[in-house]
Amino acid sequence: MDNHKLETEAIRTQLERTQFLEHTSPLYLTSSFVFVDAEDMRSSFAEEKQRNIYSRFSNPNNSEFVEKVCKMEGAEDGYAFATGMSAVYSTLAALLESGDHIVSAQSVFGSTHTLFTKYFPKWNITTSYFKVDELDTLESLITPNTKILYAESPTNPAVDILDLELLGNIAKKHNLVLVIDNCFATPYLQQPIKFGTDVVIHSATKLMDGQGRVLGGVAVGKASLIREIYLFSRNTGPALSPFNAWTLSKSLETLAVRVDRHCENALKVAEFLENHDKVNWVKYPFLKSHPQYEVAKRQMSQGGSIVAFEIKGGIESGRNFLNTIKMCSLSANLGDTRTIVTHPASTTHSKLSETDRLEVSITDGLVRISVGLENVEDIIKDLNQALKK
Repeated sequence: MDNHKLETEAIRTQLERTQFLEHTSPLYLTSSFVFVDAEDMRSSFAEEKQRNIYSRFSNPNNSEFVEKVCKMEGAEDGYAFATGMSAVYSTLAALLESGDHIVSAQSVFGSTHTLFTKYFPKWNITTSYFKVDELDTLESLITPNTKILYAESPTNPAVDILDLELLGNIAKKHNLVLVIDNCFATPYLQQPIKFGTDVVIHSATKLMDGQGRVLGGVAVGKASLIREIYLFSRNTGPALSPFNAWTLSKSLETLAVRVDRHCENALKVAEFLENHDKVNWVKYPFLKSHPQYEVAKRQMSQGGSIVAFEIKGGIESGRNFLNTIKMCSLSANLGDTRTIVTHPASTTHSKLSETDRLEVSITDGLVRISVGLENVEDIIKDLNQALKK
C-alpha cells in the first residue's frame, strides 16, 4: 500500500483477507498454529521464515495492531502487551542489565516510579531523577553506567511537557536509549521518534481504546531494540490477548475523530477553569499560561484530553469536589469517552508524603480531569456546580 496520512493508515492497514474476503479482519482466537510437516515446523522454530507459531509469540490480530501503531509512530517494529505497565516493565527489563543506571524524569506514573525505586534495585539497577522544569541538570546525572533516558510527555498527572528534541539530542550525545511514554498524546498528536526517541511506549488501555473496554500496551521503535524486547517477552509471557488486539486495532480506526473532540472539549474546559474564582491555576498544554506552552506547540498538534488544576482549599476541598460531582465519573482510568475526575493527593498518591508529592507538582488541591466526549456544556455545568459547593 502507498504511504498515506495517519488517519488512513489506522483504517486501511489490514491483514491479508482469507478465502471469505471479509471487509474487516477476523478474530484469531487460537492459542497455537499448525504446521504442514516436520520441515515446516523445524524451519519455523529456527526462525528461518516469519510465521505464527504460538499466540504468546505472535498472532495475526496482534500483528495488525502493532503494524498500525508502527505506521502511525514512524517506527520500524513493535510488540503488543497485556497492559501498559507490562510494556514499561518488559521494555526496560529487556534492555537493562545488572549494574545499569536509568536517568528519568521525576514526574512519572506511580507504578513506573515503584519499578524504579522498589523492584529494579533488587537487580542492582539504579535510577536518578531530574525535575521536568530543570532539564539543565539532566546531563550531570549521567554516569558511565547510564543506559536509558526515560520520560513521559505530557506527564501524569500534572500535565507537564518535556522538550523531546532536547532529550533526543542528549541521548544521542551520550549514547543512551531514549524511551518515551507517549500515552497522553497518542501517535495522532505527537510522534516522539521524529525527535530522536528510540522506543515509544503506550498504555493502549487509555485513548487508543478510548472506551474503557480492554487493557493493552505496546512498545514500538528501532528494530534492533524491539528484537530484544520481543525475545524477552516471548519467554516471559506478557503478550496481548488476540481479542484485545482486535478491539484495539478497530479502536485505532476512530482515534483521530475521537481525539479531535477530546482536545476541543479539553481546551474549553481549561479556559473555563482558568477564569473560575475557586481555582488557583490550570495546566493544559495549549493554554498560553502553561509553563511549557511553546514547547507543546512545537511538538504536539493539539493539547490532548487531560486538564490539571488546583482547587482552592487543599485536600478537603478536593474530596468535597469529588463528592459533589454528579455526571462526571470517579475512576482510576483516563482517555475514556466519559469524563473522569481524580484527586491524586487523597487517592492515587495519598501514600506519598506532602514533600514527595510537591516534588512532582502534586499539590493538595490538584485535580486531574480526563475530558470526555460528552457535550462540553454539560461537562462544564457539572464541574461548575461542584466547584461552587
